[in-house]
Parts: sequence; C-alpha cells; structure tokens
Amino acid sequence: MFIEPNISGERRGWIEVICGSMFSGKTEELIRRLKRARIANLKVEIFKPAIDVRYDEQQVVSHDANSIQSTPVEHAQQILLYAEGVDVVGIDEAQFFDDQILHVCETLALKGIRVIVAGLDMDFSGKPFGAMPNLLAIADYITKLHAICVKCGNIANISYRKSENSSQVLLGEKDVYEPRCRTCYHSPS
Repeated sequence: MFIEPNISGERRGWIEVICGSMFSGKTEELIRRLKRARIANLKVEIFKPAIDVRYDEQQVVSHDANSIQSTPVEHAQQILLYAEGVDVVGIDEAQFFDDQILHVCETLALKGIRVIVAGLDMDFSGKPFGAMPNLLAIADYITKLHAICVKCGNIANISYRKSENSSQVLLGEKDVYEPRCRTCYHSPS
C-alpha cells in the first residue's frame, strides 16, 4: 500500500520505540515523554489495546501508578481515525496490536506526527512478541529498558511467567510474571 509522504517542507514525523521486559519502566517512560510533549503545548493522543484492562479501562497506567488518559482501541487502524490534527501519538502495549500497527505508525510519521510506541519485545518464552520486531526495524529511535532480575540482581530482559499457562497472551502483574536475567531465566529453580 502506498503512503503519500509529507514533502511540503512541514514538520517531519518519526517513530520512537520503547521496549524491554515487564517491570522495566516502558509505560513509565512513555508517560514521561507524552507529559513533556503536553508541557510543550503539543496536541497529544494516547492509545492502548482494548484488551488491556489490568489497572484501568481508559487510562494507561504504569506499575508505579502514574497514569495518563488514553483511548482504548480494538484494532490498530482505529488509531488513524482518532489521530487527526495531533502532533504526538503515544501507543502502549504495542505487542497486543495486529500487524496493521506497522502501517499505522508509518502513516502517522509520514503525516509529520511524532509516534511513541511502548511494548514488550519478547514474550514469556523469550521469543519476539507480535509486531514489535517489525516496529523495531522501522523505528527512527529505539530505547531498550531493563528490569532487575529478582533472582540475582543483575539486569533482566525476559519476563518469566510463574504459571503453567502456555498461551502467548496472559495479562497479569507480579502475581504471574517476574523479571529475570538470561542466566536465571534458563536455570531451573
């Protein structure tokens, strides 16, 4: 699908991706960047997948209880309908969106919009998660955050699932997941 680029000399858009394991501060960083954009008097819209109702149905909420109002959407394409006339678009939990999230982010950036996306780069089994690998490939800027391994205290990059549930998507918090480093993730405990 061809996307008409912004060639009129107006402001250029770009894509920023914030990734890492659970409890690494991805949503916290997303909220921080979006609040700073608002301080700069930019028009900001925030979106999250409708299935993410862990803390709140409407707000994006970090593990530290910081929050920002958002619009829950069922499909990535809906973001384009709500993002008219904005300067900055924030997208949380991008790994839960369908593959159209790539097209959506690219379309927004070509319209001169700054796009800030946060999501898990790997699932609980250490495999690339959803559209995140492709978003990382097209990103202009990437920030990889790390948590602290609960077993040894080193940096953690994998979300270890404490339950036997094997489905890729299982919403949960510290009761279901804990951050682990590569060594502790792979060692039996």
